[in-house]
Amino acid sequence: MTDKGTNLDPWYDSYADRTAGLSASEVRALFAVASRPEVVSLAGGMPFVSALPRELVTGAIDRVMSQNGGAMALQYGSGQGTPAIREHIMQIMAMEGIRGSADDVVVTTGSQQALDLVTRLFVNPGDVVLAESPSYVGALGVFKAYQADVSHVATDAEGLVPEALRETIARVRSEGRTIKFLYTIPNFHNPAGVTLTWARRLEILEICRDAGILVLEDNPYGLLYFDQPAPRAMRSVDDEGVIYLGSFSKTLAPGFRVGWALAPHAIREKLILANESATLSPNSFGQFVITEYLDQADWRGQIESFRGLYRERRDAMISALGEYLPSLSWTVPDGGFFVWVTLPDELDSKAMLPRAVKELVAYTPGTAFFADGGGRQNIRLSFCYPTPESIRTGIARLATVVNGELDLLATFSGARLGSPLTMRTGVSTPPPNTN
Repeated sequence: MTDKGTNLDPWYDSYADRTAGLSASEVRALFAVASRPEVVSLAGGMPFVSALPRELVTGAIDRVMSQNGGAMALQYGSGQGTPAIREHIMQIMAMEGIRGSADDVVVTTGSQQALDLVTRLFVNPGDVVLAESPSYVGALGVFKAYQADVSHVATDAEGLVPEALRETIARVRSEGRTIKFLYTIPNFHNPAGVTLTWARRLEILEICRDAGILVLEDNPYGLLYFDQPAPRAMRSVDDEGVIYLGSFSKTLAPGFRVGWALAPHAIREKLILANESATLSPNSFGQFVITEYLDQADWRGQIESFRGLYRERRDAMISALGEYLPSLSWTVPDGGFFVWVTLPDELDSKAMLPRAVKELVAYTPGTAFFADGGGRQNIRLSFCYPTPESIRTGIARLATVVNGELDLLATFSGARLGSPLTMRTGVSTPPPNTN
């Protein structure tokens, strides 16, 4: 008789092997603590939806419901999404240089589901996905769930390093392993905050074309720039080798759970089938409300107001870091939600987190953004949700934690630690974006 130990789940031995890849992310584990009102949360990338005028949303909902009682909005819909919202999505992507057909857009339950569907379509257990170092925690969770092996590719102040990509492709293939796609967040990267330059976008596309590797371009933050737009989307250059993912979660509200994928024609057909298999159809009500909002509201002006709000909060965070933690290094994003901070070599961001929570400040440890155990000297700070005053308070509390840890180490080592630092991951403070 096999000894099952003390496992309390009677179905433990019945699960599929791939369930071993299902685990709570470090970001999710933080939410319960970070939601306490006394804690300044610099952890989650939650958009500040309170800045969206309520009447714009309630007006759109009322108009949708007044049209035949909202019968169509409350019914099942197409597995591809409504034609109206797909046309609007093409208009939005045109702002980043993308041209194409609404027929190649597949609406999904947020771009997170699009990530899941693409991975399901392409990845067999043991296949390799290339991803930036660091990379988005939600994507790493999807890749792990489908039993992919993630090979990280180095980044710096200008984004993904092309030469590092060449070297990684050569190494992985020399080991006899199969690469399925490159996953990249080129604009205002989560978590690094850097933006891939135009020259590098072209070079990376050329590398992937020559190597026969699909590019998965994830772009939830692209319209949330602070001073000038990011370079044109990679999809604008290559419509056969790039799947583009977008979302309304950051520019409108995540509660609608509406995102999309723009895919090459043959891949689009399989995405629709996978979408229907997963959900029958994406959220009809959310699509109708967003379409009504885009038809009637000054949504471009609303995005501009978000830019100003997030720029102010970015500036508050950078200023506070310079005042309270001047010996550390960090990125200065040109848009988006995140600053990537490097700690002294002696500190461990994951081990330090309980003390931070005790000091009533939360952040995301860098280990959440690596599949290979890296990131212990890094933390991701999010400036999108807290007010500038709260951000300043949070950074002051974080400084208490960092300096307390250094003092403790110095006491036991007999020497003062924490001398001026350089970035250890290759992501350094970027120059102004001139693209």
